[in-house]
Amino acid sequence: MARISDMSEDALIALFAPRLPETDAEVLGSGDDAAVLAVDGHLVVSTDMAVEDHDFRTAWSTGADVGWRVAMQNLADIDAMGAVPTALEVALALPRDTEVDWVLSFADGLREACEPHGVGVVGGDLSGAPQIVVAVIALGETHGTDPVTRADAAPGDVIAVAGPLGAAAAGLAQLEAGRRVAPAAIDLFLRPSPRIGAGLEAALHGATAMMDLSDGLARDAARIARASQARLAVESALLPVHEAAAFAAQALGVDPLAWALGGGEDHHMLACFPRESAVPAGWSIIGVVEEGEGLTIDGEAPTVNGWDHFA
Repeated sequence: MARISDMSEDALIALFAPRLPETDAEVLGSGDDAAVLAVDGHLVVSTDMAVEDHDFRTAWSTGADVGWRVAMQNLADIDAMGAVPTALEVALALPRDTEVDWVLSFADGLREACEPHGVGVVGGDLSGAPQIVVAVIALGETHGTDPVTRADAAPGDVIAVAGPLGAAAAGLAQLEAGRRVAPAAIDLFLRPSPRIGAGLEAALHGATAMMDLSDGLARDAARIARASQARLAVESALLPVHEAAAFAAQALGVDPLAWALGGGEDHHMLACFPRESAVPAGWSIIGVVEEGEGLTIDGEAPTVNGWDHFA
């Protein structure tokens, strides 16, 4: 099995570059000192990192899984601004003994996640490191709407989510326990599948504040509350718990609401709307915005905190 230490950087790039997706916004793509994109409207930029044994484990994840995961979490960040993702730049640091097939599989995962959305990988960087580290810059553009921030939720708004919650957390719990009682949840942990485009849909429906759920509803809703200087009052009975999470919770003896509130990595959109009639079809209303500050769950301070990288 060939390893990256058996070839030059240029040779490795020549192998995986043809596997990467392209975008119609590309004027000049990978292969020069910088990419050139055609942009219409506001340019939206985000960045994220994934570190082996902190954000993913190669014992659980294939290279394609990691490629898919880093792409999807970055596409969701652009979507959460009410923008359309157009391109990624991907920097990859690898140990010398990394198998070439892992790198090619990683490129395949990027392509599988990005191509359905017309997103290209237009450049990046390669380096060596003691463990695998992926850094992604995501680019997008607005189409007739202003970017939606976290800061404009107002009392009287309704709070809604674009998809069912808790599946990723249920998948992680099964992997950590060495059990496969709900494989669909494991699949959604390894390859999150938010509905990309839900953010633009929310923006077109007048969303006042929005973000994607990467660190859990409890932590992320509190961020909107803090930025908007308002109180988000969530009702747990209204939370749409993913059916695979509910099944896994029963098998593992866990309250599924703990996963829905604190699990994170579902990457569905959380948004506030000025009235119920503005909420798009298929979204679930989970509470209201009130005068005050912070987040309440059923009128009380949350007992679940969500994901913290340094906790």
